[in-house]
Amino acid sequence: MTTLKEQLKNDLTAAMKAGDEITKSTLRMALSAITNAEVAGDAVVELSDDQVIQVLQSEVKKRNESAEVYEQAGRSESAVKERAEAEVLSRYLPAAMSDEELLAVVNEEVANAAAGGAEGMKAMGAVVKAVRQRVGSSADGSKIADLVKAALSK
Repeated sequence: MTTLKEQLKNDLTAAMKAGDEITKSTLRMALSAITNAEVAGDAVVELSDDQVIQVLQSEVKKRNESAEVYEQAGRSESAVKERAEAEVLSRYLPAAMSDEELLAVVNEEVANAAAGGAEGMKAMGAVVKAVRQRVGSSADGSKIADLVKAALSK
């Protein structure tokens, strides 16, 4: 079984052969970000697939934020390029949970926290942590936090 990083390298080779410039440049950037993450600490480490997914999620988020800034500045050509890069990277991410599925998990964890005696905003950290453990990388952290905050403030 190939790792996600190996898959990215194989797809980069295919994009180079096909002359697909946007995919080629995007995958080079992604592999560079992965390498930077691997050498960022005291010792060089090999990232697991979950850690590679986190790096890719971060890169997609950067691209989407940049596209919004470009749109606001009237630079639609740059925004289109950023969105295309985000789309290329999104192919390697697990399918995102629907809002309904995520809300169901949040409500269950809020109920668990309430049963354990934690209520209100004091329980937010514990609930967010529990939800993150259950959903893994299939949901955005800010979306989780927003849903937990809304559920706890009821």
